[in-house]
Amino acid sequence: MPEENTCQYSKTNPYLATILVRSRANAPESQKETVHLEIDLGKSGLVYKSGDSLGVFPRNSDKLVAAVLSAYGFTGDEPVLLPKATEAISLRAALTTELSLGVISKKFVQFARDNAGCDKQKAELDAVLANADPVAQKSWIEARHVVDIGEEFASVRPAAQAFVDQLRKMAPRLYSISSSPRFVGKDKVHLTVAVVRYETNGRARDGVCSTFIGEYAPVGVPALPVFVAPSRFAPPADLAAPMIMVGPGTGIAPFRSFVQDRAAQKATGKNWLFFGDQRVKTDFLYQKEWEDALASGLLTRLDCAWSRDQAYKIYVQDKIRAAGAEVWKWLNDDGGYFFVCGDAKRMAKDVETALLEICQKHGGLSETDAAAKVKAWKTEGRYQKDVY
Repeated sequence: MPEENTCQYSKTNPYLATILVRSRANAPESQKETVHLEIDLGKSGLVYKSGDSLGVFPRNSDKLVAAVLSAYGFTGDEPVLLPKATEAISLRAALTTELSLGVISKKFVQFARDNAGCDKQKAELDAVLANADPVAQKSWIEARHVVDIGEEFASVRPAAQAFVDQLRKMAPRLYSISSSPRFVGKDKVHLTVAVVRYETNGRARDGVCSTFIGEYAPVGVPALPVFVAPSRFAPPADLAAPMIMVGPGTGIAPFRSFVQDRAAQKATGKNWLFFGDQRVKTDFLYQKEWEDALASGLLTRLDCAWSRDQAYKIYVQDKIRAAGAEVWKWLNDDGGYFFVCGDAKRMAKDVETALLEICQKHGGLSETDAAAKVKAWKTEGRYQKDVY
């Protein structure tokens, strides 16, 4: 068992770690942008195990902060006091590292209305607040970030402290760790991060934390505030137990850690990976590592689903169904473990549906008994999910 994490660094006191390596994990021509990071924990004393997550506190980009300051007529030098703080800091500093500048709330729209100096703009904001169609109102609000309100309603000129009081605290993001301390060393940690970019209200947006660590956080200097978030999601303690891992996209992260962990411990259990993404030529994350693991026998089986490489879409759940008889044998006859990591909205649900169908088709169970079987695997810790 890994040693207990009793160091001084935590969510309330993050450690400033150093990014040692930041490289593209998929091809530049991919429709996605995924980065591989290697981070130095130094002598922090932070302890992690396979399956844990790394918490990262992001910072807003200088470009976004400058746009918000300009939109509301601030200089950035205004002193402000954050909740529970006893000393003031500059508004620019508060907006950079302490406060969220993302999506707004209905309360913020009311705040903007109360601080608008133009009757026409007050009326426009009143109309939003009074909209009898809750869906339309919600859609209007959710399409806008803090900067949009200031730019669309230029007469909104609140006091700096009142403005800060309306903003949410910057929350850390959790990323599944893609390395085993037994394999890379306890002072190093790897992440596999999808850089988020999207558009709302006709404006390009960046995922706050993913672009921070994936693009503009400096490399080679201690500038990444981190902490370890322990998880019960972990490889089998029984090193002889078979393990099936389902991790499309960046859901692959913890399973890279799991397999490294088993390699370091010379585990004898079979390892089966289901991976999926858009295209084999551009999106096969850690391709050489998996192929080498397969060639060496560390990985017993590798099934990949490429959704855009043919006229019809193929997903991991389709590959699981196709291999249903063997999946049933690993889980039911061999006492194997089943792990899923990734999208909770569709993928994880579709995978569970496939698993239930396998229990019925290859286990000969009724629908009720199949559900009971899957529930029992969960209770036993043999079916675990890390979804988001």
